[in-house]
Amino acid sequence: MATQGPAILWRRLDVPGHDACRLVESAAGRRLEGTAVFAAEGLPARLDYEVECDLAWRSRRASVRGWMGGRALAIAIERGADGAWTLDGRTVPGLQECVDLDLGFTPATNLLALRRLDLAVGSAARADAAWLDVDAGTLVRLPQDYARRSAQRYAYASPDHGYAAELEVAPSGFVRRYPGLWEALAEHPR
Repeated sequence: MATQGPAILWRRLDVPGHDACRLVESAAGRRLEGTAVFAAEGLPARLDYEVECDLAWRSRRASVRGWMGGRALAIAIERGADGAWTLDGRTVPGLQECVDLDLGFTPATNLLALRRLDLAVGSAARADAAWLDVDAGTLVRLPQDYARRSAQRYAYASPDHGYAAELEVAPSGFVRRYPGLWEALAEHPR
């Protein structure tokens, strides 16, 4: 039986937009469910997403459905038992070492890496993710670095995007403050 875990509502800072997400937990694993509504290159966009992971917080599959401007989207992502990732049924080479999935249009998926890594204060780790660039329709390797500074603060860097900041994280694992990109407006802790 699935139970609802924490939920959060974010406001996007770089363009007009919001994202609402919740975590659902069951004996088989966890699932993020959310909807992002934002301006994409000046056009309205609405993307519903689900990401499933196992009990160890390893991403297994995801779906993204919605639209950006006049373009309808229906994206399916899966990670096989052998570590191979597929995007809409086509294998994407070079991602076998990636355990996490990062949906580039939402901060929700950072929760998966943070929970999986379970870093002690003062520890750091590289967590390369399979990153969905929804605009380009591609899935690529995204190097990400996390260093836990305190119970609720992480130094985060995405070197390929030239982004580095200190993230504020709720006890649930959801990012509350993602400088320049997102900030939490409302939270339900459980």
